[in-house]
Amino acid sequence: MSSVRSVEIRPLSAIKGGMTEFYTPQSSHETMLVQIPPNTIDDLFVHKTQTDQLLVVKGSFVLVVLVNRRYQYIPLSDRKPTVVKIPPGVLHGAINLSPEPCVLVNAVLRHRATSEKDYKPHKPPCPYNIDAAMAVLAMDAQANRAIA
Repeated sequence: MSSVRSVEIRPLSAIKGGMTEFYTPQSSHETMLVQIPPNTIDDLFVHKTQTDQLLVVKGSFVLVVLVNRRYQYIPLSDRKPTVVKIPPGVLHGAINLSPEPCVLVNAVLRHRATSEKDYKPHKPPCPYNIDAAMAVLAMDAQANRAIA
């Protein structure tokens, strides 16, 4: 397990049954299926009333988290089942530089009633470093190939 400030990054454990692997779903109050379109560089979001628990089920993308006025780039893909837990108050966005959409499950934990402000995009205070995002995604893909 590793973390970026208060963002938790945890590989998802599985139980094997023959050739099939069973992954434990995340407990949640609401489950959303999210699609990040291809070639997308999204604005930032900050949720005041919920914790996001993200799991990529198809494709890959880079999660951008703003910590201490600096961007952290977290590669996520369907090749390595990983849950990222983003608590309230953390600015985050998405970069999908792939020609394919990325599909993820967000197992939302509600801390109080939803607010429109939770889904209002925020312009990044400075441009993302796309080269850095591409580099972490490439390193992650290379590591996944080495494991396979």
